[in-house]
Amino acid sequence: MGRTSDAKKKILHAAQSLIELQGYSALGVAEICKTAGVPKGSFYYFFESKEALALAVIDEHWTAERCDWIRILASDAEPLQRLRQLFEATEARQQAGQESCGAVSGCMFGNLSLEMSNQTEAVRKRLQDIFDAQVEMIDAVITEALGRGDVVVADTREAARSVVAQLEGQVLFAKLYNNTSQLSTLWASCVALLGARETQAPVGI
Repeated sequence: MGRTSDAKKKILHAAQSLIELQGYSALGVAEICKTAGVPKGSFYYFFESKEALALAVIDEHWTAERCDWIRILASDAEPLQRLRQLFEATEARQQAGQESCGAVSGCMFGNLSLEMSNQTEAVRKRLQDIFDAQVEMIDAVITEALGRGDVVVADTREAARSVVAQLEGQVLFAKLYNNTSQLSTLWASCVALLGARETQAPVGI
């Protein structure tokens, strides 16, 4: 059981790395297994199809990312400081990825939305659920900021959707230009979007 469990982890890790580097469509089962160092039969022991693997990769990636979002957005810092720290964490993650593989990988969820949303309903629905969860988490922070008089928005839910869209869009530009400096304007844009009053520089994340 230990070995089969290890094989599954290797497949998931290999698939995530390959999807981030080259996307889903061009990826083959043989390449995944070669990168993972496992026989092809192991793939079909754990996953009935490449789509099933994609869903598992998405879930595992969101589990890790969601923990980061909760850690930042549920901290004791002021609401706007938490949003700023989320942006800074996103920028740091993209910079780390660029240093690791030589290119800005972008957001896996955004990349797969562009590539697969018209190809597989299961993946499209899973990505919708993830973005809805992100909007909900940011909505809670904006609602708190609104109660403190820190922002001026008519609809916190729509404001949260705009923040998520802005975050995804800037990450997409960073990937397109292979330049993480595209993310440096995130906070200023968010301040303008929310009609927010400036806050002091945040402490480290």
